[in-house]
Amino acid sequence: MRAIHDWVIDCDTHITEPGDVWTSRLPARFQEDAPRMVRDDDGRDSWVFGSTTRLVPVGVTAVAGWPEPFPAAPKNMDEVPPASHDPVARLAYMDEIGVWASALYPNIGGFGNESFLGLPDEGLKLACVSAYNDWLLEWCSPAPDRFIPVMAIPFWDLDATIAEVERGADAGHKGILFTGEPQEFGLPYLGDRHWDRLYALAGEAGLPISFHIGSGDFTKDFSPGRIAAHGIGPTTSRSTITLFLKNAAQVTDLLLSGVLPRHPDTKFISVESGVGWVPFVLESADYTFGYSNVAREKPEFEMLPSEYFARQVYACYFYEEQSVRDQLEAIGVGNVLFETDYPHPVCLHGNVREKIVGGLDARPEEQASRVLWDNAAELYGVERPPAPWPGASPPR
Repeated sequence: MRAIHDWVIDCDTHITEPGDVWTSRLPARFQEDAPRMVRDDDGRDSWVFGSTTRLVPVGVTAVAGWPEPFPAAPKNMDEVPPASHDPVARLAYMDEIGVWASALYPNIGGFGNESFLGLPDEGLKLACVSAYNDWLLEWCSPAPDRFIPVMAIPFWDLDATIAEVERGADAGHKGILFTGEPQEFGLPYLGDRHWDRLYALAGEAGLPISFHIGSGDFTKDFSPGRIAAHGIGPTTSRSTITLFLKNAAQVTDLLLSGVLPRHPDTKFISVESGVGWVPFVLESADYTFGYSNVAREKPEFEMLPSEYFARQVYACYFYEEQSVRDQLEAIGVGNVLFETDYPHPVCLHGNVREKIVGGLDARPEEQASRVLWDNAAELYGVERPPAPWPGASPPR
């Protein structure tokens, strides 16, 4: 099978942002409260928003290859792997594992851009989003054909969001990062007509909308009581799994909301969520759709929820083998994307090709090609590389 031994497209990776992303780009009036990196007396780098809000330490976003188990992590930017933050080093790593193109997601702004809401000034919030988007395109400049920039949006301000999406589309961004739970921030639900302008613009611009796990409020998952009762390891594992399931709930919201029938050209991606839950969600959505007589209340539905999923929704997998091997038809061959989540704690690292083979080795060539390349290439407009991956083992 050539597909599992050739170049692939990685649909979810992260950049460990350097400390000057915002301080080097924001006007002087915003500098005091701009997101910035600080190093404490123990040599640990952390991000600070304003004067008091401290986010996660830098190292926990870049633990790939770290010799001790999580939550142990690099202390600072000197210790994180170069490929986590340097685009040239990232390209070298991609060549090593046979990834031709990578979609790029943030850390500090939040997995749905929600961290910016903690800033004290509306102008600063908008400036931070624009500065991040500009920086991301600069970061991609060594290989714009291989990096897939996914823009941040100021979703709390719809007019500003529309303006930023238009600006980003013109500048070269390939996707839109949105929260799958806007109601968690006092905003309308996904299906509210409030968001129709965003969905319509995304469809017209050909920019898929990503719901990355953790785009809502997940800090409560790490409550002191749970950690005391269960331990940090079990709490971390549980949080990872429940984040996947939260995305399943967000996709269910999307399927039954009426958004997909109203915006047939708009694509949505469930990022870092896995795919094993998809058959259950689709079967349940179709069953309850009829049972609840949804079509009477929402006459825009002309198909079943599962049919809208097949037309417009994608989900990303990384470590799963059984789901892809045994349930690919039920999930949808045309709806699955591959990712590594590099360089996060649960990312594929040192086992990328093993996981690809484990899930797809028994699948027909055309299915493996669609999952590893064709689906993402069509979504993001990625051109085929000029030659096969030189690190591949000979096809069987």
